[in-house]
This record gives sequence, structure tokens and C-alpha cells, in this order.
Amino acid sequence: MSQTPRMRSLLVMGASALAISGFAVPAFAQQAKPAQQNTTVIEELVVTAQKKEEALQDVPIAVSAFSQDSLEAQKIDGGPNLQLAIPNVTFAKSNFTNSFNFQIRGIGAKAVGASADQGVGVHMNNAPQQSGNLFEAEFYDVERVEVLRGPQGTLYGRNATGGVVNVITAKPVDQFEANIRAEYGNHNSTKFRGMVNVPIFGDKLAVRLAGTTLKRDGFVTNTFNGHKVDDRDLYSTRVQVMFNPTEKLRTNFLWERFHENDNRARTGKQLCTKDNGPATVGGVPTGASRVFLTQGCLPGSLYAPTAYGTVNSSGSLTGLLGNIFGFTPGDVNAGDTTSTNLREIETALDPVYTSGSNTYQFTLNYDISDELTFTAMTSYGKGSVWTKQDYNRNVSAVPFNNTPFTPGGFFNDPQVGNTNKFTTIDISSGRSEQFSQELRLQSNFEGPLNFNVGGIHFTYRTLTDYYVIGNSLTLSSLALNFSKTGNPNCNPATLPTSCIGIDTAANPTGDGHNYYDNRTPYTLVSDALFGEVYYQVNDDLKFTLGLRQTRDKKAVKNYSTVLLAPGYGLTLSPTNPDQRARFSETTGRFGVDYKAHLGFTDDTLLYAFYSKGYKGGGINPGVPAGAIGVKQTFGPEFVNAIEVGTKNTMLGGSLLFNATGFTYDYKGYQISKIVNRTSVNENVDAKVYGFEIESIWSPVHNLKLNANIGYLHTKIGDGVTSIDTMNRTQSNPAYTVVKVGPNASSVGANCVLTTAGVATILAAGAGATLPFACSGAAAYQGFLATPAALGGAGLPAATAAFLANGTGLYAYGAGYSIEGTTANLSGNQLPNSPHWTTSVGAQYTFDLANGWSATLRGDYYRQTKQFARVYNTAYDTLKSWDNGNITLKVEKPEWGVSIDAYVKNIGNKTPIVDAYTTDDSSGLFTNIITAEPRLYGVAITKSW
Repeated sequence: MSQTPRMRSLLVMGASALAISGFAVPAFAQQAKPAQQNTTVIEELVVTAQKKEEALQDVPIAVSAFSQDSLEAQKIDGGPNLQLAIPNVTFAKSNFTNSFNFQIRGIGAKAVGASADQGVGVHMNNAPQQSGNLFEAEFYDVERVEVLRGPQGTLYGRNATGGVVNVITAKPVDQFEANIRAEYGNHNSTKFRGMVNVPIFGDKLAVRLAGTTLKRDGFVTNTFNGHKVDDRDLYSTRVQVMFNPTEKLRTNFLWERFHENDNRARTGKQLCTKDNGPATVGGVPTGASRVFLTQGCLPGSLYAPTAYGTVNSSGSLTGLLGNIFGFTPGDVNAGDTTSTNLREIETALDPVYTSGSNTYQFTLNYDISDELTFTAMTSYGKGSVWTKQDYNRNVSAVPFNNTPFTPGGFFNDPQVGNTNKFTTIDISSGRSEQFSQELRLQSNFEGPLNFNVGGIHFTYRTLTDYYVIGNSLTLSSLALNFSKTGNPNCNPATLPTSCIGIDTAANPTGDGHNYYDNRTPYTLVSDALFGEVYYQVNDDLKFTLGLRQTRDKKAVKNYSTVLLAPGYGLTLSPTNPDQRARFSETTGRFGVDYKAHLGFTDDTLLYAFYSKGYKGGGINPGVPAGAIGVKQTFGPEFVNAIEVGTKNTMLGGSLLFNATGFTYDYKGYQISKIVNRTSVNENVDAKVYGFEIESIWSPVHNLKLNANIGYLHTKIGDGVTSIDTMNRTQSNPAYTVVKVGPNASSVGANCVLTTAGVATILAAGAGATLPFACSGAAAYQGFLATPAALGGAGLPAATAAFLANGTGLYAYGAGYSIEGTTANLSGNQLPNSPHWTTSVGAQYTFDLANGWSATLRGDYYRQTKQFARVYNTAYDTLKSWDNGNITLKVEKPEWGVSIDAYVKNIGNKTPIVDAYTTDDSSGLFTNIITAEPRLYGVAITKSW
């Protein structure tokens, strides 16, 4: 291999393929060559992206790496901030508990559900983490964080179509080390972080203890009670023990614990362009029936003034039932709007968030010979989470009507409590357990042929519950019980086919049918054999062949959602109680890398690779019994990827310039939407291509500059269609959206009927019966003809027959059905895939007297507009946004003392980084995800 002036030391860097250091303090200094006083040579970070130690510039993969010091210098406190320093990467937390979408080159986690795998694999010390708190806690005492872009699998334990994030913790060493860091910032933020490394028996036995705490006030104000919410109160600790009984046998044990108990908000502000419903349909006034013709919110721009409206509650399940049974007077949010401040919400309940996890790892490396090393990695983790928050982001302005069920306008709900306001709460909880065992054998022969082969067994089990609890749901249960049995408080044990069971416990048990519970017990068993073979033709040319055989087995206990259904307790599907899915695929990669000798560079690496990636399909979460339009499973996704790149060292080692180009052919990319109160995952084909440019330059001593540019083009394939729940009619005036009535399992959702038919029903004075028409002609006719005393409309048989069959309600044209019509997605962009991401940074170190130095650093990031959904409408558009950070570090290495000051998000901007559309039965409101506000603070660190 050619030698260059580059220093093969481990450095504090981080900006894409390499990174700028705020202050170059090499780790593992015994491996470093001493630098001259005024050198501008850029030092490199050594990584294990290919499961062996290599300088970043020698790795033929698009990989970014960050040491602990570089993370601090660029204020990359945790996983969400990584996007600010890596091209073609986006990040946003998800709408649900303990979930996120870390997206690389347009590929991430847009599928929703317990059985949905991440597109970007998250690993800790090379061990896969199906769930955990890696992106909730902050980075602490890490050796480095590596981010690999592109399909992975021939070296990493779990398949990843988008890439891999690998957090490598700092390991015990054979010399005493310790540090402590205290930080105080705005929002009353206090952080403490520390580490102590104690060698017990030379280089044979050592213990390393590390921990971090974070406590701060909330970023969001609840204007209903004046409380600050979305605060943090968490800690994480880590214990590691190194035991190396011989030179050939090296082991490391790790135990990490995470705990959080605060008012973290799972979702941000709620936006809605209110849909008042049409005043006329086909020229016929809608009158009192207008409340059944609203979908709650319209698909308007999230940036328009009208987006700060409130959900027309008549367009939600709870509002629909309230209107039908008479305890609400139409839209309970009438005349109400929300604050235009994206950091203000109005909720009757402050969020509650508790989470905890324990992770155990044991790694063994044994040198069978000088040329062969055997590695065994065992990992076990267990975690739980429980969160509760107000489902809506405004407190209704209109109280309940005075009815026998709501005397004086008040109702005492067993879960919500006593109130006169329409109130809905959601609870998201889960517990998980995972185990992995990986075995590898790696060669280091002198000859041209080497290999790295292994296998992994991975097991993951989880039980999740997602509840939506509302006082209007319990009221509806009582009203339905009264209409069917004559007794609102009937006993479902004696009347199992007609009586809705009501849970009287303050915290839901899951047995009640007066609330929604999507329960998912899920088991994943994945086994794989994988490996790579390397053929070094000469010092400059190397071929790589990697293969992987994966077998995924997924199983879900198929609980039906039983909201407002007769009976008590959750029930397994009678036809398919155990939903199973199995996938077996062979994937791999093949490529070549070449060390080119060019006259204008000191060192040049050229590489080209083809890879095939795979991510397993899965099982859609539980659906209402008898629901239509919802598939039980979704398919796997595949990507055929081609990547070419070059890594260059120039100007005597003072300039690094890297470029990568890629093209993906995607089959079955998994996306999600909410239909009939559950997540429905679909598969679409897509093409992706783009490039990334990364550079670092040190033109003079103590000055370092970096710049990254990412371009991304995504295009959904031809012939791909999907129903857009925000616009089921595709704005065709020949069709009208109607709320689904309580005679259907999908009650509260939306259906589509012909405008002419709806106009005829309205003209006949039967507009109040329209929700019952969403079950089809036969069911509608039956309802119309059923006596009122038995819960029907009580119309004459002839009239019922005419209204159901003679009005043309179901006379659909080509491509239309009671579900609506599909939108053409051909040529649309994939969600969360901005065309351009750019970041630039600069730092200068001032050498002061008496061994002190001061390093000033600035970073700027910008991404262009993107879409939150595949439909690419004006409603889906998320505007471009940018961010600026600045840090100042004053230190005296001789004393081990440093003082830091920082400002993050200098402009105090509040960009919308992602948006989540809820389903028809909730009124189609939008939960938005925003970036953090301006943060500033100071910290002092003492090292020994």
C-alpha cells in the first residue's frame, strides 16, 4: 500500500467521511506519529466499518465517523443531531413511543408497526438493537460513532437497506483515566457526565464506569395551565469489565442502564385546516346533516394561516357518535383556533413519559493463530415504556349537552374523570426483550486471499398496547347499550352479543370495549450466515465478494380491535389467531477498489460496488373485525444498488476530498398510512440516485475547514397508486365524503358516495341516515327499515328500498368505490428525501500563553424542501430549513481542564422537520415534529 504524509493516528474528527476536530487530541497516542509544530496534515480516525481497523480514507465505503470530542465540538449531543454533519441524512422522531425515522439516501423507517424493521440498522458495539434508547439518551464516553451509507448485511448482524449507525463505546484500558463534566444551559438545563477507568491487574483486568444525567425544563408551553412540558429527566450508566487472561484471549463485558421519568411529549403541535363540511350537496342544503359530511380537517398547507384551526369534532369518531346520540351539539371546537406559536399547545393533561432499559453485552476475541481470529458477541436487552398524553392539542370550547347520560353537561368517565368537556387521551406502552448471538472468523493471511465470515441468531419479543380513551366513547357505549338492551349498564357476561363491556378501572386493563386498544404481541426470530472474501491482486488492486443468507420468521397474536363491539376483553381473530410471515433471501455485494497513483494527489482510492439489500416484510397491526381495505401483511423490500466513489488526499495531506455517486433500484419500499384506526403498510417501487461530496482542508496551521454536499433524487415507479385518506375523492365533485356510522366495524372512518345519491337522500329528509349508508346497500336498507325502537330509522319498506337502491348512491364510475379512488404516485418523490443537504464548518485554534489554547468553531447546515408523504401534495410539503451552531473551547491540556461555551440553533428557528397524518376516525389532524429551539450554555471538564 502506498505511503503518504497522512498521519495514521486516531483523531478527534467528524464530518462525513472524515471530520474536523475542535482540538486535535489523538486517542491511542501510542499509535500516532509526532506531528511537527506547524503541520497542516489532517489526522485520520481509524474505524471498524469492515470489522477490522482501517483508516477512513482506506475504506471503500461511504462512511462517517465521530469521536466523543468531535461530537462535543459540533454539538452532536445525540442521534438526532447526526443529520447536521452527514450528507443525504435526515432524522425525525416518530408519532409513536420510542420510535424514530433515521433516513439515509431516502431510505428509513416509513413503515409503522411492531413487525416493521428499520431501514437503517442501529448497532451498539456491532450488536444489532431492534429497540432501545439509543436515540433518546445522549452520547457519552464513546470511542466513536460510525454511520455507513448504503445497503449493509454481509458484515453486520441484521439487514439494513439504508445503512447502519454503529455506536462504539470507549473500552477499558490498562491505565488510570477519569473525567467529569458539568454543564448548565438555558431552559434550566443541567448535565453531568463522568468516567473512571481503573486497571486492576496490568493489561489483564480493568474496569470502566461511565454515566450521564440530563435534567431540563420543557421546550413547549401548555397554555391551558401554563406548565412547561416536553422536559427531560433521565440518566444512563455503563459498566464495562475488560478481562484478557492471555495475549490471545481478550474479553469485554458491558452493562448499560437507561431510565427516564418526565413530561416528554411524543408528538408536537397539532395542525388542522378545519373542514366545516359542504353547505350544499348537488344544490341541496345539507342543514343539520352537514355534521355527517365533514372529514374534520382539509388537506391545506401546513404553513397557511388556516392551518391553525381546530378539528371539526364532527369529523371524528367521538364527535360523530356524540352527534348521533345527542350529547354533543355538533362541532365542540366551533370558533376555536390554536396559537400560531409552534411551541405552544393547549391540553387538559400534561404528558407523562416513563422509560427504562438494560443492555448486557459480552464480546470474546480469540487468536487461533497469527492469521485467524475468532469472535463471539452476545447481547441481551430488556426495556419498557409507558406514556400518556392528551390526544388532541386543544381543549374543546363547547360543553356537553344536558342529557340523561350527561346531567348538567358533566360526565364522570372511569379513565378520563369528571368533566363537562369532550376529552380524549392516548396511552402508548410496551415492553421488549431481545437476544443476539454472533460468531465470526476473520483471517489475516500474508497471501492475497482473506475472509471474514460469520453467523447470527437474533430473537426479539415485544408486547405493545396503544390506547385511545375518550369520555365520548364511553358515553357512546352506554347509549348503544341502552338502544340494544334497554340498560346502559348491562352485563356483557350475560348478554355477550349485544352488550358493550365498559372498563371501570382508572388505568385501562385492555379488556374494555369502551376504548380503542391496538395490542400487538410480536416475535421475531432471524438467522443468517454472512461473510466477505477479499482478493488482493497487488498492493493497489483488491476485489471483494460478500454474501448473506437470511431467514426471518415473524409471528403476531392477531387481536382484533373491539371498540364499541359487544362483549368484554380482547379477542383473537377466529379465522387467523396467529398471523405468521416467513422470508428467506440471499443477498450480497461485489466490488473492486484501486489505489491510483496520480500526479496531482498524494493518495487516491477508487472503488465501485454492486450490492443487493433486503428488509423483511411484516404483519399489519390489528384491525377492526370485518374491516375492508386492510391487508393483513406487507411484503419485503429489495434494493439493487450501485455505488462508485473516490477518496483523495492532496496538498501534502492538508486536503481531503471524497466523492460518491450511487443509484438504487428499489422494489417494494415500505410506506405507511392510517386506515380504519390502524397502521396499514404498503409497498411501492422507486428509483433513487444522487451523489455526495465531502472535503476537509487545513490551509494554514490551526485552521480547518470542511464542506459536505449531498444531492438526492427519488422517484416512485410507474403504475403505483394509493388511496389518499386526506382526499379520497381526488377532488372529483361527482363524489361526496360521508362519515361511517355505528353499524360498521370501521365506524368513524370516511366512505365515498355519489353526490347525486347524497343529494337525493338529503332532499328526502333522510340526511341523518347517511352514515349508515357506508355499510353498503343491503345493510343500509336493513337499517332504514328497522323499527326505531330497535335502533333503526323506522321507514316504510318501500321507502327504505328506494333510498338504498334507487338513488344511485353506489353508482360508481371507473376507478371509484365506497373507499374512494386511488391517487397516481408515479414519478412522485419518496418522503423525507430533500434534493439537497449541505453543511459547512470552520474552526481556528488560538495558541495562548502558559499552555492555554482557545478553539472557535462554527457550523452551518441546510436542507431543501421535502414531502412528508408519498402523495406530494401542497399539504405534504415541508419547507427547507437551516441551522447554525457555534462553540468556543478554552483548555489547558497540562491541567486536564477545559471550558466550553456553545449556542445551538443561533437563529432560534422552529422548522417543521416531519409531519404525521392521523386517520379518518380522528378527523385527519396533523401532528408535526419540530427542531429544538435555540440552546446555549457553558460546561467545564476536568480530566485525569
